[in-house]
Amino acid sequence: MTVPLISPSILSADFARLGEEVRAVDAAGADWIHVDVMDGHYVPNLTIGPMVVKALRPHSDKPFDVHLMISPVDPYLQAFADAGADHIIVHPEAGPHVHRTLQEIRRLGKKPGVSLNPGTPAKMLDYLIDEVDVVLIMSVNPGFGGQKFISSQLRKIEAVRKMIEKSGRKIWLEVDGGVDPQTAPLCVDAGADVLVAGSATFRGGPDCYAANIAALKGAG
Repeated sequence: MTVPLISPSILSADFARLGEEVRAVDAAGADWIHVDVMDGHYVPNLTIGPMVVKALRPHSDKPFDVHLMISPVDPYLQAFADAGADHIIVHPEAGPHVHRTLQEIRRLGKKPGVSLNPGTPAKMLDYLIDEVDVVLIMSVNPGFGGQKFISSQLRKIEAVRKMIEKSGRKIWLEVDGGVDPQTAPLCVDAGADVLVAGSATFRGGPDCYAANIAALKGAG
């Protein structure tokens, strides 16, 4: 079985020491750095903007996996691209023309991704799969960290994996929400190859990060 990539969500980091936290999880074995951007409108929480992404960029050479939970999303694509995002992931519901949004992300030289909320069907990808490099399955309702894994999303992971295989393209299948050493192997078995983990990565402080990441990778 494939060993998953781990993308720690800095939503669970110590916000007073974000630069240090990014360096710490990078050194501890993180593969990507996951940045949750929330606007208090599309989701019921408010987090960070492009200036923070830009400030964090020098602290790691790992890909910045930027998940935009904002609406409208299109006006902010350029700013996050300029700030140093490598992957820009959007929700189909966050703009009127998601196909055009994905094309714009690629035009900006970034890897486009689409995220599916728990209530958004895999079928949403039918006419988008050829435009994306990342599919992010939300296994909790977006907005807050530390939520319980929604097990029904395992069927969606399986369905999207089949779509990716049928496409013949290299597309990362990522899962975000309630991922820990118990749920991680379920996600990997269903077809995920990237796991976003906030609480499960940052629990216990910097001395625990390497062991936490290793436990998640052990899922594979």
